[in-house]
Amino acid sequence: MTTGPDPDTLHPMPGFPRIAALRPQAAGRENVTVGPYSYYDDPEHATEFFNRNVLHHFDFVGDRLVIGPFCAFATGCRIVMNGANHAMSGFSTYPFNIFGAGWKEGFDPTTWAAENRGDTVIGADVWVGTEAWIMPGVTIGAGAIIAAKAVVTRDVAPYAIVAGNPAREIRRRFDDPTIASLLDIAWWDWPVEQITRNLDAIRGRDLEHLRRAA
Repeated sequence: MTTGPDPDTLHPMPGFPRIAALRPQAAGRENVTVGPYSYYDDPEHATEFFNRNVLHHFDFVGDRLVIGPFCAFATGCRIVMNGANHAMSGFSTYPFNIFGAGWKEGFDPTTWAAENRGDTVIGADVWVGTEAWIMPGVTIGAGAIIAAKAVVTRDVAPYAIVAGNPAREIRRRFDDPTIASLLDIAWWDWPVEQITRNLDAIRGRDLEHLRRAA
């Protein structure tokens, strides 16, 4: 029985190099976790996601990027990590200390670290649109859709659709009881054989069908 593409194949669609899986690209990065089958679509830089699209992600900062399974990232989207932030507790936000030459003396790194916003977590089955920006410390719930060119500055609820700058919730994809059921079923955590057998239920609109498949 076929079970879909190998989640660790860099280009899961033969002859279509603009689609690149993210999990193999994240290999060896201790501050990144990526679930299977998540991918980036870019006609020119599909294999450079963590170098070009994830910005200011430095090991010494300590923040993590967590991407769930079955996520789709469109061309030009960006994920900004805490290393981009400047200290804002004083009168100036200018990063004098990074230039040295006498400007580092007296700088207390804890004042900068205290303003960090924590890990960035993108749940399962999230679709991030073209040129959308995700800012540091945001959690995006499973099944959410981030519209093209949205700037996400706060957490996004599961199965919400957000758009704009700053991104605001437009609507939920389903009613609250359905969302609760979908989060409980969590089809993205099933074995791949079970997912393959039940694709019609997963991509359909019959919740009872999906419950029976669980």
